[in-house]
Amino acid sequence: MPISENENDHSDTPIDLRSPSLADGAAMWRLTRDTGVLDLNSSYQYLLWCRDFSATSVVAVDADEHVLGFITAFLRPDDPSTLMVWQVGVDDAARGQGLASRMLDYLVTTTGAQTLETTVTDDNTASNRLFAALAQRHAAQHDITPLFTPAMYPDGHDTEYLHRIGPLAPAADRQTSAPCSKNVVAQ
Repeated sequence: MPISENENDHSDTPIDLRSPSLADGAAMWRLTRDTGVLDLNSSYQYLLWCRDFSATSVVAVDADEHVLGFITAFLRPDDPSTLMVWQVGVDDAARGQGLASRMLDYLVTTTGAQTLETTVTDDNTASNRLFAALAQRHAAQHDITPLFTPAMYPDGHDTEYLHRIGPLAPAADRQTSAPCSKNVVAQ
């Protein structure tokens, strides 16, 4: 069942959130390509993600089923209470409406994750703010440590910092939770 109500909804356009289907894979690939800033994976990867990880991922669609945003994520095999967010994409037309936050909240709720992990480079201001805001909404600890450094990559990629956020508060507890704390470990 689509979920479209959330305290972060600032849009007059109805947007439903649901698990992606195979039919969404091509649109997710195009949205990623069109941002010009996200790492573009093969179209095959997006199709495979829609088949094998749809229960832990989300697409945001308008009334005509056009994909306006998505998050690909999975529950870590060694810790199934931890949701690892792989990629967050929002169409230019849907930015500034809190859509990425809505999608994250949807995934935390639907997966029952107690902890969320993702990796972000220092220069990705939007993602750094997105995940800091998630920690704040959940009054959760937010630890940031280097995970993949340039020496590990064959192509000169910037350091990817692991953001570990948790424990995540259930939706009913978010209003009364205490402020979050943030720990940043230098490289």
